[in-house]
Amino acid sequence: MLVKTYGSALMGINSTIVTVETNVNNGVNFFLVGLADSAVKESHQRIQAALKNIGYKMPVKEYTINMAPADIRKEGSSYDLTLAIGILGATEQIDASDVGEYVIMGELSLDGNVRPIKGILPIALEAKKEGFKGIIVPSENALEAAVVEGLKVYGVSSITEVIDFFNKEKELEQTIIDTQKFFYDRVENYPVDFSDVKGQENIKRAFEIAASGGHNVILIGPPGAGKTMLAKRLPTILPPLSIEESLETTKIHSVVGKVKKDNGLITTRPFRSPHHTISDVALVGGGSYPQPGEISLAHNGVLFLDELPEFKRTVLEVMRQPLEDRIINIARAKFTVDYPAAFMLVASMNPCPCGYYNHPDKDCVCAPGMVQKYLNKISGPLLDRIDLHIEVTPVSFSELTQTKEEEKSVEIRKRVNVARRVQAARYTDNDGIHANAHMGKRELTKYCKIDEAGKELLKKAMDRLGLSARAYDRILKVGRTIADLEESDNILTHHLAEAIQYRSLDRDGWAG
Repeated sequence: MLVKTYGSALMGINSTIVTVETNVNNGVNFFLVGLADSAVKESHQRIQAALKNIGYKMPVKEYTINMAPADIRKEGSSYDLTLAIGILGATEQIDASDVGEYVIMGELSLDGNVRPIKGILPIALEAKKEGFKGIIVPSENALEAAVVEGLKVYGVSSITEVIDFFNKEKELEQTIIDTQKFFYDRVENYPVDFSDVKGQENIKRAFEIAASGGHNVILIGPPGAGKTMLAKRLPTILPPLSIEESLETTKIHSVVGKVKKDNGLITTRPFRSPHHTISDVALVGGGSYPQPGEISLAHNGVLFLDELPEFKRTVLEVMRQPLEDRIINIARAKFTVDYPAAFMLVASMNPCPCGYYNHPDKDCVCAPGMVQKYLNKISGPLLDRIDLHIEVTPVSFSELTQTKEEEKSVEIRKRVNVARRVQAARYTDNDGIHANAHMGKRELTKYCKIDEAGKELLKKAMDRLGLSARAYDRILKVGRTIADLEESDNILTHHLAEAIQYRSLDRDGWAG
């Protein structure tokens, strides 16, 4: 007897429906074909033991199982439940009349319980797109799948529940959530807030500008000045995620199994902070079986690189293309996958190896030339993609002990949202440009016109401060954002003057 069940294979952050054809004939053998990896082939032993332990069996027959399309590699143990139901249907131990109406996924343990799997959200989205009646998944993954409206989602904890469901002996409980309510109840639910930060008003202002224009930031300051604390609070002042952005972000995290079972939808902007020992593959993604890297997990959020000069140079250099294109392409001999990587880069560093160069109270003990050598670990092309260079100074005792209430993130975010709405209207006809930081040369010429006074100010700044030529475009972009925060149509001289302050590392003689 031939029975068809349906699963799904992941390709990047999308999925493809897999048809599992199970045919049983007289004989003694087990054939599993269709480009399945070792973990899929090992399902034979797991299924056999699981069925025996719940009172069913795999009769001595010849089993031929084909997983189509055969040119797509099937990986992992998530097909166990799909294969087991196909075998039970083909051996007429269950009623198989309805199994073709559902996508069935899950890993089996030897006692028949169903374990959670990765990538449920893209699988559920594909099931809805292909017109399936519903999807049967492990109970731990049910909430994640249920965010897809218009698809019946059934969470199961054992294969016995699935057998009873198809035999019409017991109904499964459908997992239902109000996606809109679930999303809007949690969209601003951050555990940290800018009101926690004492003093540092100039840094908060710089972060407000960065959030308003989507600009990359580097923080330079001594240990304990608050660089990490400030960086962790940047997502709280970014515009809230839209439903579309939330689904896209959740798909990426779902593929690597980082969606929590009690929170099926990522509703706040991600904040990723990899350790400086990370490899280039772990950062940008890839591997023998490609997976998203940290830059893709930070999509629609913030990637924080603490102690930037300590990262391996090869790791930093692979970020140059994703920073520019906001997408990472992973190429292999037989296939290519694209992962989105539209993130804000926030980096921090000490000004020198000892950390106290330019410190107001402590002396730097680094040898001559060490400061410049330390800064040279960061290449010019990478630095060229960072718009704001911010010097962070230690907070004084009087500021730490002050009792006045600091401005909350929600108040800063209101101003950021105003600036983002201005930019959204400006770039309506520019595909791929959503913020000032994304502007190219053509957009700079069109939207960043300055008057004679502004040109004279920029000329003096470049001459007197020794600013590099690459700083010119960055100053114009940041100046445009500052003007947007003030809802000004034109970039004025005081906008440029403030933008010039944020180019510390471009100044001749900054490192002595």
